[in-house]
Amino acid sequence: MTDFRDSTDDRASAIPRRAAARTARLASLPLGMAGRAVGGWGRRLGGQDAREVNAAMSARAAEQLFEVLGTLKGGAMKFGQALSVFEAAVPEEMAAPYREALTKLQSAAPPMPARQTHRVLAEQLGRRWSERFAEFDDEPAAAASIGQVHRAVWHDGREVAVKVQYPGADEALRSDLRQLQRFARLFQTLVPGTEVKPLLAELAARMDEELDYRTEADNQRGFAKAFAGDDQMLVPKVVASSPKVVVTEWVTGTPFARIIQDGTREQRNEAGRLLAEFHYSSPTRAHLLHSDPHPGNFMLLEDGRLCVIDFGAVARLPEGAPLTFGVIMRLALEGRSAELLDALRAEGFVRPGTELDAEDVYAYLAPLVAPLTRERFHFTRRWAQQQAGRIGDTRGQDFRTGRSLNLPPSWLLIHRVTAGAVGILCQLDAELELRAIVDRWQPGFHEGAG
Repeated sequence: MTDFRDSTDDRASAIPRRAAARTARLASLPLGMAGRAVGGWGRRLGGQDAREVNAAMSARAAEQLFEVLGTLKGGAMKFGQALSVFEAAVPEEMAAPYREALTKLQSAAPPMPARQTHRVLAEQLGRRWSERFAEFDDEPAAAASIGQVHRAVWHDGREVAVKVQYPGADEALRSDLRQLQRFARLFQTLVPGTEVKPLLAELAARMDEELDYRTEADNQRGFAKAFAGDDQMLVPKVVASSPKVVVTEWVTGTPFARIIQDGTREQRNEAGRLLAEFHYSSPTRAHLLHSDPHPGNFMLLEDGRLCVIDFGAVARLPEGAPLTFGVIMRLALEGRSAELLDALRAEGFVRPGTELDAEDVYAYLAPLVAPLTRERFHFTRRWAQQQAGRIGDTRGQDFRTGRSLNLPPSWLLIHRVTAGAVGILCQLDAELELRAIVDRWQPGFHEGAG
């Protein structure tokens, strides 16, 4: 268990570090997709149904895209995980292959060898690291984008999760994000309803935070303190941390990915309600926002609580959620179009010198606050697909209005995380009383009533 000698197998199975090798893997994506496009065009000329050909092409593109992103780990896998919450917006005839490929990305990646894991543990926890554990399972229990998780027993008998960062993850992350930015337009066509360029820019900006597990540990401690003793939420406590290893309490539950796949109606609704409660209450309770919303980071426990893990990406909100966010939602909900446009201008959502019709802006935003128009709202894939189609239809007024609006940098993360949470609600097919949750926790929403 403490033999740290190099081996050929170790090097072969490590995260691919050489920029040239990783670039070649990523570069294969547009080439493969272009080849399929030419083949599909030929089949359409041959009389095959266009929808069937397009669906088949998209299925193979999804399979190739997420296979490459998953095996590369690093920034490629992180980007795939970030995209995964928008799967609900993919047209139904294409959704099955996306769903399967994305679910794999949320929880699995090729593991690194035990000796390599031991080497990282020795570097981070000391050469006598094994003495800190009563037991340590060399077989990883799960994989993250830049590390893998092992199940173990701490020296005091507590079951723990040990997240170990892949050697070379920093180089891989930087290389991947540079390459992925080159292909942003390609990914935009594969996952409609998402803004891929800002997403990649945000991942790049937060890269250094995620690479230092001490930051993640501090984030998790903040959430654990805020939700300590809560009867609805559980954030596992941090046991130990270092730059490339973090040890937290082990928790067993039903992953959201499994509930999405075959959960009961009751499970779906409760998982959705708890997720919404956590998302909207965190800025007030913890002054933090969990910013990595994908199903792999949430579990439903046997006692009915929501367990949240992975705090590498967290937004600090010392003043809580922006008051203006609630005001904008309320104005859109009540159809106060002139005041809505004024509020958007004041916050920087409208570029200086841009002329916009208040009614067009209201028509653009009103469907997005539909979940707040009734006591209970049913989040469905169909609803997500309708919104993605409406906003992405280049022939429609909503597309032109959206192009005229601007997302201020300070709002980028909140917007993306909220959209991600809604994407999970649609994957869950959850029905819940969202309006009551927003009214309780979102500053400016209740106060904005007039």
